[in-house]
Amino acid sequence: MAKLESLDSLLQFHQNALNLRGFRQQLLASNIANADTPGYKARDIDFAAALRDASAGRSASLRTSNEKHLGGSTRDEPAAVLYRTVQQPSIDGNTVDMDVERNRFAENAVHYDANLTFLNSQIKLMLAALQG
Repeated sequence: MAKLESLDSLLQFHQNALNLRGFRQQLLASNIANADTPGYKARDIDFAAALRDASAGRSASLRTSNEKHLGGSTRDEPAAVLYRTVQQPSIDGNTVDMDVERNRFAENAVHYDANLTFLNSQIKLMLAALQG
């Protein structure tokens, strides 16, 4: 039974990581798509904190100061979305820096692929062990 729980926790960790990487990729793609939108604020997540929270079973939720306040989103977001700190302010209020966004998008894609590769190798290793 302990081995089954260990297997479940390993797969759950990778599922959490892949979900967060996919969500982050959507945010970064949205930033790139809105690079010329006046007033658009670049968004991202703190991946390490989000993965710790997901591994501990905590989900992202917004706190309200009054019970009449509405939640910030109707979507089930896997992590708290943060606004990016402005590196170089623009006249129109847009905070997207294309160099930063492209770099983070590529880096996140590499990490996503690495997660998939590692998970695939773990599953193949388990299958080989089961087949003898």
